[in-house]
Amino acid sequence: MSVQSVTMPFPAKLRTKLALDGILLGVGLTLLLGGLVILASASISMADSALGDPFFYLKRQVVAAVIGLTAAFVCLYIPLSVWRSIGPLLLLLGLALLVVVLLPGVGYTVNGSTRWLRVGFMNLQVSEPARLCLILYMAGYLVRRSKAVREGFGGFLRPMILLCLACFLLLKEPDFGAAIVLLATVLTMLFVAGARLRDFCIFFGVAIVTMGALAITSPYRLQRLTAFLDPWADPYNSGFQLTQSLIAIGRGELFGVGLGNGVQKLFYLPEAHTDFVFAVYAEEFGLLGAVFLIGLFLALLWRIFGLAVRAARAEQLFEAYLAVGIGTWLGLQAFINVGVNMGILPTKGLTLPLISYGRSSLIITMIALGLLLRVHHELVTDAPPANRKATRKGRA
Repeated sequence: MSVQSVTMPFPAKLRTKLALDGILLGVGLTLLLGGLVILASASISMADSALGDPFFYLKRQVVAAVIGLTAAFVCLYIPLSVWRSIGPLLLLLGLALLVVVLLPGVGYTVNGSTRWLRVGFMNLQVSEPARLCLILYMAGYLVRRSKAVREGFGGFLRPMILLCLACFLLLKEPDFGAAIVLLATVLTMLFVAGARLRDFCIFFGVAIVTMGALAITSPYRLQRLTAFLDPWADPYNSGFQLTQSLIAIGRGELFGVGLGNGVQKLFYLPEAHTDFVFAVYAEEFGLLGAVFLIGLFLALLWRIFGLAVRAARAEQLFEAYLAVGIGTWLGLQAFINVGVNMGILPTKGLTLPLISYGRSSLIITMIALGLLLRVHHELVTDAPPANRKATRKGRA
């Protein structure tokens, strides 16, 4: 069954049946729970040595998971029309977060990058909520200005100005990887919305040239690029991260060395619990485990983009564009992270969604999945009776 209907224990005025996408929910929870196991294995030695608590990172991630699940549950009861109507406010909120983090004395700096704000007991990486805010705004904009986007350059240019501003602020942190993901996500949404190919190609070409120029003119980014091309040329300096990641993946062979038995996480592989958690997983679960994990992400993306197609056929365009945006973001980020671990892409500092340690990333990803479950709910409950019956028979 791809759809489950549950009645939540709320007061009578709030009581409603939720049509849940069982596959989307099941794959998401599998990745979440499996990610906690992988994180525990990847971080236990480092946390014990540096902090005296082997489960330090795991406990913080579990708290973030509970917060994310609660937020996703709340999103299930908020109509998507509300998100669409407050799109401009979300845009202002996202840009404000990107500006505030750059103010002297406000942003929190780690390893030379100012990407975090201290919020209560945790550090909030502002690029995560800002990205979701911009996706929600863009989905609404593409519905409101559909004709202008399809027929005129002005309708295409307006969101591009906002996108350039957001990317500029991200590059000031600097967060090159987040800027690339945001840029690719918004351009994909515009392409799906029917933007003229000429306008799309012009901006896409300019974006590639600009990003390439920024990478080449920055000594730090240039060093990463050259290290990625030949990490073994300097395996103890610029190529250290990538060579250790490749060693970890190679040690896994077909079946892996077993959960908890990996050695590269023992102070050899930097950022083993964040950027390079996939390498630790591949070492301990082998090629078959890596293929299984990639298969879970492909199943998640298949379900998300299938949801977008269904929404488009039902002429619920806001929901369709939202699903396309979230699917592109999660898919691209997962692809980049795995590609970096395998040495086919330069190091970008992006987490693996639902797997890597990162409380901001985990919470926002859970909220995004909650929004997608709401999309499915509205597609089922707003559909004509005949279509609704077909959906309950396993239409997906």
